[in-house]
Amino acid sequence: MRLTGILQKIGDASKKFSNLPDAYIKRSMEQVYWKTPRGKPQYLPRTVERKKFRFTTNRPWTGQFRQQNMPGTIRKKVFVEPVANWTFFKGDRVEVLAGKDKGKQGIVSQVFQERNWVIVAGLNCHLRKVADEKDYPGITIRSEAPLLVTHQVRLVDPSDLQGTGVEWRFTEDGEKVRVSTRTGRIIPIPKGNEETHDYKAKSLYVERPKDTPGDVVKEITFKPSLQTFEMEVMQEMGIEEDRTPRKTFWY
Repeated sequence: MRLTGILQKIGDASKKFSNLPDAYIKRSMEQVYWKTPRGKPQYLPRTVERKKFRFTTNRPWTGQFRQQNMPGTIRKKVFVEPVANWTFFKGDRVEVLAGKDKGKQGIVSQVFQERNWVIVAGLNCHLRKVADEKDYPGITIRSEAPLLVTHQVRLVDPSDLQGTGVEWRFTEDGEKVRVSTRTGRIIPIPKGNEETHDYKAKSLYVERPKDTPGDVVKEITFKPSLQTFEMEVMQEMGIEEDRTPRKTFWY
């Protein structure tokens, strides 16, 4: 239950982009302050840990995210409006509805479902200074600020390149698709949505020496049996046990 409790705060788009197991993301995020010692049956199992996280543009499994959520950090509480049916994906063409780039169109380069954010490549930019130290003036860089999907961007219908509302519908074959509420045309999910931290597309991924081949994954190597590890070793080596074990009592 604890595993689900932490991971349910992370959007599906973020977990898919990470291409990491849920258990690893959970271990990267968790901050346990106190836990009941193991092997102590006289104690009830209790765990004191951080349950509320402040999500930013740093991914939840990175060191920057952990640094921003260190104990003692005081940040203003953020209220996020839940989106029941997420309709924005990496690679979508969207129209900006607010800010200095209002009316312009661009491609979604990043999705942060935890904060209802998308970053549009080349739009809604601002200047910020980094590495500003005592003996160094720092560098001013151009950075793209996130936009809220609730009211600051909307999808563009590829049939006429005009902004439109979107809703999910099912085709006759039972496929769930995005449909423009203005034209009724299907807006396909872009290929860019398949991109992860490791590869641009599954077909382009090159297996590395430490990767487990797909044919090995499909092979079942474990056969369950009502035997202990020692009994299985003895059976494999042809060792027969003819000694009578001494009686033991639980009290």
